[in-house]
Amino acid sequence: MERLDGGSAVPAAFRGGIVALGNFDGFHLGHQAVVGRAVAMARAAGRPAIVATFDPHPVRYFRPDAPPFRLTTLDQRQRLFGAAGADAMLVFAFNADLASLSAAEFAQARLVERVGAAGVVTGADFTFGKGRDGDVDVLARLGDAMGFATATVAPVADGGDIVSSSRIREALKAGRPREAAALLTRPFAIEGMVEPGAKLGRELGYPTANLRLGSYLRPAYGIYAVRGRIADGRVLDGVANLGIRPSFDPPIELLEPYFFDFSGDLYDQRIEVELIEYLRPEAKFDDLEALKAQMARDCDAARAALAVE
Repeated sequence: MERLDGGSAVPAAFRGGIVALGNFDGFHLGHQAVVGRAVAMARAAGRPAIVATFDPHPVRYFRPDAPPFRLTTLDQRQRLFGAAGADAMLVFAFNADLASLSAAEFAQARLVERVGAAGVVTGADFTFGKGRDGDVDVLARLGDAMGFATATVAPVADGGDIVSSSRIREALKAGRPREAAALLTRPFAIEGMVEPGAKLGRELGYPTANLRLGSYLRPAYGIYAVRGRIADGRVLDGVANLGIRPSFDPPIELLEPYFFDFSGDLYDQRIEVELIEYLRPEAKFDDLEALKAQMARDCDAARAALAVE
């Protein structure tokens, strides 16, 4: 699975590919349908399958002060696209240069000249170009004129409602990670480098791995049953605090998983932590003994929640 820079011409081996075009943040059921269509077209034609995404997200470019909202990093998307059968991920840098391109200019400069796309697949609501002057009908006309095929994939519904990144974000912010997982087809996961902390958890008998939330969406603060994937490939069950730790000063926003039956040093390792079940909101405790007692109950609740997975 190759990662290609959309700022230059793609290598010869990937020219003439079928391109799934979109942002694909979260890579939910609807996104999977678009990429699946592109992969099927590519295999039928004996061509490479390429997933084109944007970084940063266009919203971040136009609204730099927007709160964090990402559901996936580029690294996570690359793995997900590869697992879906794509041969390469093409990353278009969303900057002033790209934002200034009209729909026709984007199609010519990016899709034709840099990629040599033989086909482009999008979702039905896809828009592009300066001022969003392009949609799927415009793309089809441009494809006819410029020599690439186009295909549009209808929205995917779940429970009568369209699957969307917005629905997933709302579910996570409301503390409903299982609902988000159903739309994503996997649990929402935060990946990051484990940082040294104040070792407060270790002093309480619950050593934690400290992860910054970075550009990820902030789910509901609270205690979660989690599943972690560490650098050596092991999958570990655990419980985590996501939030600002109101019992301690100063407040620091972190994801702090404690993995059951694990002994080892995770500092400076990149791990991924899946949020499986929301157990309770964050709370402030009057003393450490009350906090320790609650942590023991949280571990029991997390084990029970993970046992039904």
